[in-house]
Amino acid sequence: MHTLVVAATAAEAAHVPASLPLVVTGLGKTAAAVATARALAALPSLEGLTVVNIGTAGALRDDVVGLHEPGVVLNHDINAEVVRSLGYDPRERLTVGTSEIVLATGDVFVTDPVVRTRLAAQAHLVDMEGYAVAWAAHEFAVPVRLVKHVSDSADESSMDWPAMVEASAVVLGEWLRENC
Repeated sequence: MHTLVVAATAAEAAHVPASLPLVVTGLGKTAAAVATARALAALPSLEGLTVVNIGTAGALRDDVVGLHEPGVVLNHDINAEVVRSLGYDPRERLTVGTSEIVLATGDVFVTDPVVRTRLAAQAHLVDMEGYAVAWAAHEFAVPVRLVKHVSDSADESSMDWPAMVEASAVVLGEWLRENC
């Protein structure tokens, strides 16, 4: 088995072991999906490959801290009910593991308490890339793991993300050394 590590920013990937291949996608779902798909398409073989998306996440609930490997990721900024009513399956919810932790992904950098409360009703964590990386991996029939470290509370404290990312990067690097 071999691993392809995918991270949104170089800051989040600062402690990825040099022995692991790394793709830095940029922020948001579109950049993450394109960069992940491009990297997978360029590989000579996908046999035995696992994509591991590492990164920071906002906690949507006050009791959620530390490192998590979500079992479900959802696309929180698609109007899934309307799309479904038009006869299409938006596949807004992807199963990526066995954990009960749910990660909500969207292109909104969550700082608003109203948005946080709405998302907390359906998820534990929020990020901007996990769903897109999982989607790309699923489309290539490659297993994916999402590994997220809580960097903030998805509220006004999120604006301090640049100061918090190093602590998360250290923990994510340690996880990779132990698990990949």
